[in-house]
Amino acid sequence: MRLFSSLAIAVACCVITHAAELSSREKSIVASVNTSVKNAGADYAAGKFDSAGQHVRSAMNKIDVGMKAGSADLYEALAPAMKRISKAHAMLDFEGVSLPPFRRPKMPAASTMKSSAESPQPDSPLAGSPGLSQEGISFTKQVAPILTARCGRCHIEGSKGQFNLGTFASLMKGPPEGVVVFAGDTVASRLIQTIVTGDMPRGGGKVTPPELAILNGWIIQGAKFDGADPTASIASGMTPAPAAENPRAEVKRATGNETVSFARDVAPILVGNCNGCHINAMQVRGGLRMDSFNQIFRGGDSGEIIVPGKSADSLLIKKIKGMGIEGERMPAGGRPALSDADITLISTWIDEGATLDGASETQPISVMAQLAWAANASAAEMSSKRQSLASENLALVANATNPVSVVVTDHFYVTGTSSKATLETVGAAAEQKMKDVQSVVSGKPGEDFFHGRASIFVLPQRYDYSEFAKMVEQRSVPTSWTSHWKFNGVDAYVAVVASDREEEDTISDRLLSPIASLAVATRGNDVPRWFAEGVGTAVDLRGSSQDRIAKSQREAEIREAVAACKDAKGFLGGKLSPVHTDRMGAAMVATLMDRQNRKRFDACLQALDSGKPFNAAFAAAFQSPVNTWVNNWLNWAKGS
Repeated sequence: MRLFSSLAIAVACCVITHAAELSSREKSIVASVNTSVKNAGADYAAGKFDSAGQHVRSAMNKIDVGMKAGSADLYEALAPAMKRISKAHAMLDFEGVSLPPFRRPKMPAASTMKSSAESPQPDSPLAGSPGLSQEGISFTKQVAPILTARCGRCHIEGSKGQFNLGTFASLMKGPPEGVVVFAGDTVASRLIQTIVTGDMPRGGGKVTPPELAILNGWIIQGAKFDGADPTASIASGMTPAPAAENPRAEVKRATGNETVSFARDVAPILVGNCNGCHINAMQVRGGLRMDSFNQIFRGGDSGEIIVPGKSADSLLIKKIKGMGIEGERMPAGGRPALSDADITLISTWIDEGATLDGASETQPISVMAQLAWAANASAAEMSSKRQSLASENLALVANATNPVSVVVTDHFYVTGTSSKATLETVGAAAEQKMKDVQSVVSGKPGEDFFHGRASIFVLPQRYDYSEFAKMVEQRSVPTSWTSHWKFNGVDAYVAVVASDREEEDTISDRLLSPIASLAVATRGNDVPRWFAEGVGTAVDLRGSSQDRIAKSQREAEIREAVAACKDAKGFLGGKLSPVHTDRMGAAMVATLMDRQNRKRFDACLQALDSGKPFNAAFAAAFQSPVNTWVNNWLNWAKGS
C-alpha cells in the first residue's frame, strides 16, 4: 500500500523537474500516465484490484504509444511512473489480476529524438519506418491501402459505430463521438490508440508493426492528403490523379413549398427497403451506395438514378416499378415490391425537384429519417422508442448470470444488469439530481423534460461498463470514466457504473454531470458536444469540492488546451484532442454561465428549446457569432 500512498508527491516532483524540457504534448502524456497510476493506487488501497489493473494497463498503453515518438526527456519524466508500474504489476499479479507483461521501452537518443518530440515536422520522414520516402508518407499510396485492407469490411463497406472512413474527408471528420486523427499527435489520435491496445481491428484482423509505423509516421508528419479529391473513395486504389466519377445533378435545398419531404417521407422508405444491398452494405450492389443524399445523387455503375423534375426518366423509379429496365426489379433478393403509395411518394418528390430538407447531403439518410420522425413524435412515442432501443442495446451485453432489471421514474427509464435494488438507488439519485439540473436548464415536467424518458444504463462493474461502450457504441472509453452520456437526436441515455457494494453518495456523484449535459443536448438536434459537456462539468463543479491536486491538474490541462488552440476554427473544427476540447469547452461555458452573462445563457437555452438552431440561438443571446465569441475568449485567456 505504501507504494501508492506517496505517489502524488512523487508525481508532482517529477512534473516540476522536467517541465522546462518537455513539450506541451509530452507534458500531457506525463500527466495522463501519472493520473492513471494515481487512480490505480487509490483503487488498490480500496481493494478494487480489477479496477486498479485497468488503470495500470492504461498507463502501460499510454507509455507505449507516447514513446513511439518520444524524446529522452520524456523517457526520464516517465521513469518514476515506469518504476511504480513495475512494482504495481507484481502486486496485482499476487492478487490474481492478469496483466500483459510490462517491458520498459528503450531510452531514445537525445540528439535524434528531441526535435521530433518537441515539434513534429510534417515533411520529415519517420526514422526507422519501412517504406517511407524522403518526401514523406503518401496517404493515397501507403495509408489508404492499409485502411482499406484492415478496416474496410466494417468501416468502408459498412459504417460500424456510425463511422465510415471510405473517404479522406470522412476519416478526418470521425464518428459522432469525435475526431480520431489529430495531425502531429499520435497519443490523442484514437485511430492509433485503438490499434495499439488491440481493440481494433476486430474479427481476428491485425495491423502489422510496419503498417502501424506508417500510420504513426503519417500522423506525425501532419496527416496530409496528397490526392485530388478528399471525398473520393479510398477503396478504389486512389492515386493523386483525378478519379473518374459519375456526373452528378446539382443538389438543391427544399423551399418549403414541397408536398413530399425527403427526410420525413422518402428516406424511411429507402432505409426500410434498400438496407443491406445499398445502405449499410458490406458489398454494394451495382456500385450504388445510398447511405447519404450525395451518394444517391452520384448514382452507381449504370449512372445517375435521379433526374430532378422528371420521375419518368429516373432510373430509380424505373427500377422500383420494374418497367423499361435491364435486370431485375428492385428491391431484389426476394423482398416484396414497393407499394403504389410508396412509389407515388418517391415519384412526387422527384417531380417536385428532388430537393433536400435534411441537415446536409452527407448526413446518413438513416439518421435523417430518425430525426424527421423524432421532430413529430410525442414524448410518449419517444419514451417507447427509447425503451425499445434500450432493450436492443442491453441484449448485446446481458447474459444468463446478469439478468436485466427495469425501474421507471418520472424522468428516466432505468435499466441494466445491476441488482434491482441498485437500479432503484440510481433512479432515486437521478431524480434528486434533477433539482440541480433544473436550476440551470428549464423544461416541461416528467417525461416531457427530455422529450421522452431518458434511459439510464446501470452496469455493476467497470468491465461491464467498458464492454457496453465497445458493443453498443463501438468505441473504447477512458479507464478513468465511470459514467457518460449520449444523444443522437433520438436515443438519449446515461451509462453508469453502480453496484450494491458502493455508497449511495458515490453513485449519486457520478450522475449529475452526464444528466446535466444530456438536458442541454436534448434542447435541440445540433447542440455541440463542447457546449453540453461544458454545462455538465460546470454544474458538477459548482456542487462539489475538488482536492487540490485534481484542481491543479484541471487548470494545467486548460492552460495546455488554450496554448494548443490557435483560433476558433481549430476548436470548433475538432482539431484539439478530446481532453483539451472538454477542458477548454468547460472553461468557456463557465464564462458563459457567470453572473454577468447568466441572463444571456438562459436566453440561449430558451431559444434552443423553441427550435432555433444552435448558432442562431447563441448569436442572438450573446450578440456575437460563435466563432467570434470563441476567438475573443481565446484572446482574453491568453492575455492578448
